[in-house]
Amino acid sequence: MTDAIRFLMCAPDHYEVDYAINPWMEGNIHRSSRDRAAAQWQQLHQVIKDEAIVELVEPAKGWPDMVFTANAGLVLDKTVVLSRFLHKERQGEEPYFKQWFADNGYTVHELPPDLPFEGAGDALLDREGRWLWAGYGFRTELDSHPLLAKWLDMEVLSLRLIDSRFYHLDTCFCPLTGGYLLYYPPAFDAYSNHLIERRVPAEKRLVIAEPDAVTFACNAVNINDLVILNQASDHLKRQLAQVGFRVRETPLTEFLKAGGASKCLTLRTTEPVLLDHHATVAVESKTIQLQGHLLDSGLMNRALDSIVENGGSFKVLNFDLGTERQSTSQAEVRVSAPSHTVMEDIMRQLIDLGAADLPAETHDAALEAVPQPGVAPDEFYVTTIYPTEVRLNGRWVRVQDQRMDGAIAVTQTADGAIARCKLLRDLNPQEQVVVGIDGIRTVRNPESRAQRNQGEEFSFMGAGVSSERRVELVVEQIAWELRRIRDQGGKVAVTAGPVVIHTGGAHHLARLIRDGYVQVLLGGNAIAVHDIEQALMGTSLGVDMNKGLPVRGGHRHHLKTINTIRRCGSIAQAVEQGVLTKGVMYECVKNNVPFCLAGSIRDDGPLPDTQMDLVKAQTDYAEAIVGVDMILMLSTMLHSIGVGNMTPAGVKLVCVDINPAVVTKLSDRGSVESVGVVTDVGLFLSLLVKQLELLTSPYPAIATV
Repeated sequence: MTDAIRFLMCAPDHYEVDYAINPWMEGNIHRSSRDRAAAQWQQLHQVIKDEAIVELVEPAKGWPDMVFTANAGLVLDKTVVLSRFLHKERQGEEPYFKQWFADNGYTVHELPPDLPFEGAGDALLDREGRWLWAGYGFRTELDSHPLLAKWLDMEVLSLRLIDSRFYHLDTCFCPLTGGYLLYYPPAFDAYSNHLIERRVPAEKRLVIAEPDAVTFACNAVNINDLVILNQASDHLKRQLAQVGFRVRETPLTEFLKAGGASKCLTLRTTEPVLLDHHATVAVESKTIQLQGHLLDSGLMNRALDSIVENGGSFKVLNFDLGTERQSTSQAEVRVSAPSHTVMEDIMRQLIDLGAADLPAETHDAALEAVPQPGVAPDEFYVTTIYPTEVRLNGRWVRVQDQRMDGAIAVTQTADGAIARCKLLRDLNPQEQVVVGIDGIRTVRNPESRAQRNQGEEFSFMGAGVSSERRVELVVEQIAWELRRIRDQGGKVAVTAGPVVIHTGGAHHLARLIRDGYVQVLLGGNAIAVHDIEQALMGTSLGVDMNKGLPVRGGHRHHLKTINTIRRCGSIAQAVEQGVLTKGVMYECVKNNVPFCLAGSIRDDGPLPDTQMDLVKAQTDYAEAIVGVDMILMLSTMLHSIGVGNMTPAGVKLVCVDINPAVVTKLSDRGSVESVGVVTDVGLFLSLLVKQLELLTSPYPAIATV
């Protein structure tokens, strides 16, 4: 027996599964046997007494989980940080544990009442005394970790739990003597697993499989070379034996029904500590401000979910809810993250949602020089579609040429700093680039409740469509918008793929161009080739467009088409020479609608008008969509995504594709002014033209019976 090692336990006199506060309790309420639990506890108690000193705290009636003393607090030397239980079902245990520690000469630290921390269930000391592993995600809040570091004067490493079955750190993570670690990696997020791998050498990491994890093999008591646990597979026993550990199994099945095993039933009150290791914690916190219709727009939920899903924690400090129908709300939220890297990831997403630092805490944006042409500094801020401002020399400056996936380049002039959104390839060493997340905010114009309810904005159509009736309703709204843009002298761009031609949509698209609804056409070599093939030969990819049957020798038609246009010199010259007399490309030429054709490695020919320099094609696309009010994206994933990436917020996007994945990809950009229509593009165009005809007719169509 080692006198220096002590444990605190509590007899299961009042143990029962009376409620469900974790997944293990569900289905086990009132199904535990107190007699069997007492026998199993006594056996564990004896096993530990053979190796260490066991002290007891008196069980209190009405608090059945008091038997799980690991959650009483976190002990280091004669200092204890008392638990603040998350669930009311356990909060009544706190005074009893506090009294025991006070009676036994401990210095007791208490966290604020609204800051959950569940003791050694979520805080495990490295067995070499070098640092504290601290869990968060279910029962303990990340904001408790800096206080642990301060009170215990120890480095704290934060680990995020993501599997609700392993709601406490000690259910899936067990530091062992000699720097070894027994753990179940799927219980943690990627950042936490990387942190574990950086701190614990591979040869000392003992990874367990799920069958061992769900029998709480990690919820073990380690005393020198002995590991005491509920149950272990033969493989796990061999793993432990190979690195010098003895395994003692003692059944604890009654306690598994409440979500605990040997470690949960014990609190080690003597812990090693290295005197030359002092308080340090990587947890970073900052306070942000959110404004808008936070509740009914879902913005508040999205922001808070984003914080948690990316490994952070939050506390809403202030929430001023709008009291009138048109009033906006305002919230102040403290965001905490386990490291600066995670904080930056979280803040980038919150900035996209319109979050900003509190005015009193706002700093100028950090700038770094462009190291070489076409290369940004490592930590450059990646832009989004939303209008962005950066704080330079104490004032907010609007970023020009907004687009996503760029950098913010800053130049200093006599009139002040100018910020522009630029692609990486366009950066030059005379510029500086915004890095980090300080001094950046996006401008999100909150739509009113009336706009959402009355459909005045495009945002009400923000989901994919499956039923044909729903398609007709969406088409009606799009037609109204097209008519409004045309009548007000606006600009509509269409990016289209060859499927438009294959599905019989060519003459509908040509009609839209002829009637003035389209001001620029974007596509690849293929749409032009197949449109012209149909105009010249009545086929598309050799298939007769009227009969839907392959034509003998039709596989050569697209090459003959390319050859014909190349002989003429260009598409425009083919129109001038009377060779091309109809179709989409014909209408573009006749109605002075500019078009950009971006080539690819698969293109035959290509047509003389096709731009085969990819960088030049991207530039042409970007220039073509300047000032557009709406973009119709018709069955071309490659070009639609490319155009979407260079389109700022405020431009209405309509993505039509038979493949829902394409529609989802475009909607994932985050714009509220986008609509995805999952349907055949030929059908969509025919419905759109019919609806526009109704809007143009002097009298509405009258249904007849």
